[in-house]
Amino acid sequence: MRKTIPIAVDPESLSSEEKCGYCTNTTCCTYITQELDTPRSMEDFDTLLWQISHKDVQVYKDEGDWYLLVNNRCRHILGDGRCGIYDDRPRICREYTNDFCEFDEPADKNFELYFDSYTSLLKYIKQRFKSWDRFAASRDKPL
Repeated sequence: MRKTIPIAVDPESLSSEEKCGYCTNTTCCTYITQELDTPRSMEDFDTLLWQISHKDVQVYKDEGDWYLLVNNRCRHILGDGRCGIYDDRPRICREYTNDFCEFDEPADKNFELYFDSYTSLLKYIKQRFKSWDRFAASRDKPL
């Protein structure tokens, strides 16, 4: 059973094991990130527009690297937030450390760039590439 954090408890004073016991959102298991090659060309950004057009997908840049963020809850999370395959969980889950995790501070708070929609990414692209509209119009011409 998940515990409610008592007002007197400082999240930073909790051990890693205690932190998971107080976490009510199981946030670390509700998304995946995939590092991307740094987008440089208009074609690269056109692909990002396609990716962010999908449900529950965002794009962000953090510490110089670009990532695709897919918000999709792990299918093995039980009703109480525990892992239903804990003993057989994949290596990436085993190696995850919660020394500083979403319980401490939301991850997206410190991203260099964060795009939560097609519209927000397109605005950035148009600022970065002054010739974007010409490029976008050329996509409709047959090869």
